[in-house]
Amino acid sequence: MKIAAAAYPLDFLPNWDAYAAKITAWVTQAAEQGADLLVFPEYGAMELSSLGGATVAADLEAALHEVMRHARAVTALHCDLAARFGLHILGASGPAMAEYAPRPVNRAVLYGPSGVIGHQDKQIMTRFEREDWDIAPGQGLQVFDTPLGCLGIVICYDSEFPLLARALVEAGAEILLAPSCTETLAGYTRVKVGAMARALENQCVSVHAPTVGAADWCPAVDMNTGAAAIYGPPDLGFPEDGILAQTALNAPGWAYADVSLETIARVRREGAVLNHAHWAEQEMRLSRPVRKVTPA
Repeated sequence: MKIAAAAYPLDFLPNWDAYAAKITAWVTQAAEQGADLLVFPEYGAMELSSLGGATVAADLEAALHEVMRHARAVTALHCDLAARFGLHILGASGPAMAEYAPRPVNRAVLYGPSGVIGHQDKQIMTRFEREDWDIAPGQGLQVFDTPLGCLGIVICYDSEFPLLARALVEAGAEILLAPSCTETLAGYTRVKVGAMARALENQCVSVHAPTVGAADWCPAVDMNTGAAAIYGPPDLGFPEDGILAQTALNAPGWAYADVSLETIARVRREGAVLNHAHWAEQEMRLSRPVRKVTPA
């Protein structure tokens, strides 16, 4: 299969038609390159807040509700595009109301040629989401068994916590999707290192899709730094640096890479190291408490 990861800029849009035209153009471009799986970034949906006007987009709370107001139309658009091109698309995440939370969660929806496959809510909130924006944490992980393989989703900060990804891999995930939205180079680097580490320790592919560029009209996503990339373990069948594809920093566009499930299975079976198989040995080595040694 061919995977496409988006380095996606946020635009102040004059109307819904402009948003629909933008998403359609991005999907069409990737489809014309032969992509089978498209991954859009975390909080890419926040550009919909501009449809409420500058005052709404500039207000953290009002922006959330303006984005959610367009949820049905967003779903219909992505379902149509996935069906038209025969693609799987992880749509840009955004706020959504969940039955288990009084506040909006950060939700990424997975679409297939036959419609909505499911969604994943972000599990662990950053300080900004906790302390300023009041975004609720998700409750539980899912894997999606698709014709392209078994997919797991670790949204931005979630990718920095190895046990979340490991739970997905133990449930069958072969490809981890890591949409992100990071303001600084340091923030982008944290997610990049996390995504690469998850590919290494689980001997799988991880797909990093960030927002890029300035959007100073919306304080929630006013500055965005990143590069889209697709990573694998630096071992048998994969590049020695673990990078299958990567865009230039802060350059909008798609990163494309061909990925084989058999290559993932083979590196787990025959790699120079077998991190995936040896994961359980950590528990064995930690069966005794860690000793603290103090110099005399």
